[in-house]
Amino acid sequence: METGARLRPPNCGGRLIVEFDEDIKACAALVHRADPDRFMAAMAAPVAARAVLFPLYALNVEVARAPWVTQEPMIAEMRLQWWRDALQEIAEGPTVRRHEVVSPLARVLSPHLASLLDEYVAVRRWDIYRDPFEDQEHFDTYLTQSAGSLMVVSAQALGPADQDVLQDFGYATGVANWFRAIPDLEARGRIPLLDGTPDGVRDLAHSALDRLQRARANRGAVSLAARPALFAGWQTERILRRVAAAPHIVANKGLSEGEIRRRISLMWTVASGRW
Repeated sequence: METGARLRPPNCGGRLIVEFDEDIKACAALVHRADPDRFMAAMAAPVAARAVLFPLYALNVEVARAPWVTQEPMIAEMRLQWWRDALQEIAEGPTVRRHEVVSPLARVLSPHLASLLDEYVAVRRWDIYRDPFEDQEHFDTYLTQSAGSLMVVSAQALGPADQDVLQDFGYATGVANWFRAIPDLEARGRIPLLDGTPDGVRDLAHSALDRLQRARANRGAVSLAARPALFAGWQTERILRRVAAAPHIVANKGLSEGEIRRRISLMWTVASGRW
């Protein structure tokens, strides 16, 4: 699996990563196993961007699965706190714990971006418990601080980009991915939606599409250097439009697509630049 070459991350004060080290290769392997869609999106990015994206996507894998690997809420809380502590070390420096994901993250994150990721980890406490979302604001905050923050950090670690635009795009992508996750969440005893009726699901899809279109209307606020981070949302519009047209496909697990179709649509996104 060939993943990279030389890199000068924009938020690293000019420090140079000469080549992909074993940590970044381990991050890429983790993403390849656990999150094939983001792996494909990262591999579609310029080679230099991959050394930034793979550690961030590996962090996403680790944080996303932390609440699910144990039935004990306290242990799950401790796992998430471990990542918050690691991100605090990156934000405050100069000493950062040695870890195959944390170490490369420390090379690509500014203190500000590390702090944003702390919010991203903290909000995933919802995954530990079986309580439903309190209201629409709670649901929106969860997606904004999870999917939205990951999009903000991924893009701004590569280059200049407007945070509001990234959060709009990240929210839309988060909703699309949430729809795909709903059958599994329900099987695990979670209540993933405030309104799981067809009308409620359709309304959520339309709301996310509105956020997506608002982000695209301000495409110029995302620099060319930052745009490879948005490749991760290449399936967003298609998923949201399918759900808006036929909400029942969410419960019926009808949102999966074959690898060939996914690859073709990703190639079109990369070639056209129209995220």
